[in-house]
Amino acid sequence: MPIDVPTLPQTAAHSGAEPEAVVDAVVVGLHAPAADAADGTGPALAAGAAGVDAAFSGDLLELLTTVGATGKAEQVVSLPTRGALSAPRLVAVGLGRPAEGPKASEAVRRAAGAAARTLAGTGSVLSTLSAVDAEAAVVGAVLGGYRFDRHRTSTDAAAAPVGSWSFTGADDAAVRRATLVAEAVVTARDLVNTAPNVLVPETFAAHAVALGERAGLVTEVLDDAGLRENGYGGVTGVGKGSANPPRLVRLTWNGGPAASKRVALVGKGITFDTGGISLKPNAGMADMTSDMGGAAAVVATVVLAAKLELPVTVTATVPMAENMPSSTAYKPGDVLTMFGGTTVEVLNTDAEGRLILADAIVRAAQDDPDYLVETSTLTGAQLVALGMRTAGVMGSDELRDRVAAHGTAAGEDAWAMPLPEYLRGELDSRVADISNVSGQRFAGMLLAGVFLKEFVPAGLPWAHIDIAGPSFNTGGPRGYTTKGGTGVPVRTLLAFLEDVAANG
Repeated sequence: MPIDVPTLPQTAAHSGAEPEAVVDAVVVGLHAPAADAADGTGPALAAGAAGVDAAFSGDLLELLTTVGATGKAEQVVSLPTRGALSAPRLVAVGLGRPAEGPKASEAVRRAAGAAARTLAGTGSVLSTLSAVDAEAAVVGAVLGGYRFDRHRTSTDAAAAPVGSWSFTGADDAAVRRATLVAEAVVTARDLVNTAPNVLVPETFAAHAVALGERAGLVTEVLDDAGLRENGYGGVTGVGKGSANPPRLVRLTWNGGPAASKRVALVGKGITFDTGGISLKPNAGMADMTSDMGGAAAVVATVVLAAKLELPVTVTATVPMAENMPSSTAYKPGDVLTMFGGTTVEVLNTDAEGRLILADAIVRAAQDDPDYLVETSTLTGAQLVALGMRTAGVMGSDELRDRVAAHGTAAGEDAWAMPLPEYLRGELDSRVADISNVSGQRFAGMLLAGVFLKEFVPAGLPWAHIDIAGPSFNTGGPRGYTTKGGTGVPVRTLLAFLEDVAANG
């Protein structure tokens, strides 16, 4: 059955509240001493805290340092206000050393997230971090308090997200925009965190369509029969081993009358990946519920583009399949004919993502977009090369660098990677146009990018974002990143779309 359309788990509403407003807690920021502070200078209150300090007769900083507050990034100190404020609780959170630009915004997001986790179960909170950076304060607060309870039979009130947030020094438009951004990331997180027996291709497609229709998007779904009839050999080949047949979903935001550019987004939607006949080891296989993180991100992003009314046409093409071993599953040695006619020799059924993406890329390119950006949890090699938090970006040199820069500026770390031409020979096939993997174990992330490049029309600027690590946090919470789905790279894609809308 379709999944319920998610709602934002916290209310991020600007009320124009001041520190004396009646709330359950107040949050202030604290900067650590600058790196060159050699005179014993201690931490400093961040912007927005002056009214709170006045309520403590100017002694707030002294009080906080007495109980160990240093301003270290994400350090949280909580104090009773003892009547100095109408709120009974004060929370001071570290912003780290003073910074500028994207680093300063990221510090606020992380601090707001850390405060939100500390304040779990609180009814209402006033944050002064918005005086430093309003959008970062809202996004960090909402995402830091995120909790996925869909599959729980009971919930712990003490662990529940903050009931409502208010923000000082922020205008309603900034808070509304930040709330929509946070809501999009929450949508992606919810999709990734949904159990794979619930989120199968059919229900994923239905949910994506429901989200799209609610936002006024044009929607299209190809079912298993439609995929076969239209020659989507990659999607049908990967999906035929499962009792849950594949789908391909397309969602379009037309950009309105001011739109002059078209952007194609493509996201990998493997709702669960066993590896197929090339079965994965048991250790860590449960994390393969996240193998549709790229699809979740592009679905959430195109919906967000509509809600923000961005003047750019955006179409998300999302292939969805479940990669299972069975008597009907595709096998090593099979040759698949992709959408568009290219033949691929399958040497490893666990390299399935690139097969469904090849079909989707060819279809997306038929719309004659100005740019094509694809994102996927594509290779374990990404984790080996860049770790759990940094996405690898490949593709056309200029667009690759542009997307990577937006990712890092948005707080979703990204790094530009090459696609050396000599690697193409590693994918030569004995019987088909190309094979889906190489016979050697090196440069796996780059070889996946080289494979995808074969399906991008010449002259079309494109970028591939490998988010195998960054899209799913297997460790403990940090900053505004909770355990499980992270929603990466929704904010990167948004930043890129806004850049296209503004600059072409």
